[in-house]
Amino acid sequence: MEPPSYTFDAARLEALDRFSILDTPPERGFDDIVDLAAMICDTPVALVSLVSHDRQWFKARVGFDECQTDLNSSVCAHALVEPDLLVVPDLSQDERTQENPLVKGEPFIRFYAGAPLRTLEGRVVGSLCVIDTKARPGGLTASQERSLRNLGRQVVSQLELRQAVTRRDELLAEQKEAETRRNGLLHVGDRLRDAMTIGEITRAASAIVGETLKVDRAAFGHFDPSGEFVDVEPDWTAPGIVSIAGRHRLADYGNNLQAGLLNGDPLVISDVTTDPATGGHADALLALDIRSLVNVPVVERGRTVAMLIVHANQPRTWSRETLVYLRNIADRIETGIARLRAEAQQRLLNHELSHRMKNTMTLVQAVASQTLKSVPDQAPVKAFSERMLALSVAHDVLLQQNWTSAMIGDIVETAICTFGDVARFDISGGDIPLGARATLSVSLLIHELTTNALKYGALSNDTGRVSVAWRVEEEGDDAIMRLHWRESGGPEVVPPTRRGFGSRLINTGLTGTGDARIDYHKSGFEAEFGARLADMNT
Repeated sequence: MEPPSYTFDAARLEALDRFSILDTPPERGFDDIVDLAAMICDTPVALVSLVSHDRQWFKARVGFDECQTDLNSSVCAHALVEPDLLVVPDLSQDERTQENPLVKGEPFIRFYAGAPLRTLEGRVVGSLCVIDTKARPGGLTASQERSLRNLGRQVVSQLELRQAVTRRDELLAEQKEAETRRNGLLHVGDRLRDAMTIGEITRAASAIVGETLKVDRAAFGHFDPSGEFVDVEPDWTAPGIVSIAGRHRLADYGNNLQAGLLNGDPLVISDVTTDPATGGHADALLALDIRSLVNVPVVERGRTVAMLIVHANQPRTWSRETLVYLRNIADRIETGIARLRAEAQQRLLNHELSHRMKNTMTLVQAVASQTLKSVPDQAPVKAFSERMLALSVAHDVLLQQNWTSAMIGDIVETAICTFGDVARFDISGGDIPLGARATLSVSLLIHELTTNALKYGALSNDTGRVSVAWRVEEEGDDAIMRLHWRESGGPEVVPPTRRGFGSRLINTGLTGTGDARIDYHKSGFEAEFGARLADMNT
């Protein structure tokens, strides 16, 4: 006996699939309904029967041992096209059911009444039925029929409520996963910004990917020039999972896996044991606890140079949102690595530039010394050489910041260090970045002040000290930087009788502004210099 053709209606089966209820555990709401149906209709059997394409499955049942039957044993299949209740007083006498195995054999059912389970769209997915082993010529009473209809509608309401709750839970889970991915991207940005080595970058990013996606391994690898091998950086693994850091030949794990990757296409495999791309190579992957994987390529100037690697030791479906997340992570990793390489290259260039500049200044000093060696008074020659050294030291400070700016504290301390005894200086002030021009100006100024202190002031004996401090003051609409120099504990100060280059340089102040207050107190030399903070950034 063949099942009726309407059992296989595509729209009806699609409506049943949307409920995602087949083969789910028992639920109290459905169990209560079949208990009520059996009690109201006074039958030993009541079922919530859902008719699929190849079977009828009972979501809830009372008085019936089997949880499902084939369609040849289904009476409920005939209820699918009924506009109302299907009532069969004697199944053995109805041509639709008299050959049914459950009628001709155990448990020899005879009476059937079923309410179609009709969705809001009008699709019937099954029935709420009551069954008896005795024929009932009179069928159900009007009250029983009404109750069975009402209970059938309650079954549909339970299905729709269950579907809504499931969808709600899915949306909440998706929202939580999206938030986790957002936090992961923010965390990656913070971690990579502080990383100092490529290994730190790949370990930090891989750990975040592994923890946010709850996978078993995450890693980052660079392709060799041939595209045949991948060099995997230090990776992140879950407990008990081995590391795959090192060189790997892609052909050992699948059929031409690198082809798509080298074209910029991600490799996404839900199960390595069934995917054609890994056919014949599953054992090699399973040996590394890889059952499912994603490889996301990183492309630079049209060429794939690296890939982000994610492994799970169970079959897994990778969502579009997860793939977008992984691509963002991969791009951030490669950007972080490119930053480190650029910084290393910049340091190399700075070192070479510093070396050449020092050679140039040494040559200038040598030429000046050779040219001026016949000058009777060598003091100006010595002062010139020392000022060249001060400029060289200032350039070294700038080189540490890629020639853009330097902190005033670094400038002052570096200029003082050339004279040796830093312990006799009291240095204080906040972090203020100075531009390249201001850096050279302050370096020369500190050099001249320190030179004078060594010759005539507080540093010319064994007890004197120098205080160097700076601050920013608001004056009208301008921010003014003040640099204060004060000597104490030295010999009695005698104002100079002549003004040489050093005195003129000191009086020009910071960056040549002329804002310089010079005091020759008997207790010690004191000076204060001022300049607009905006001018100090140039």
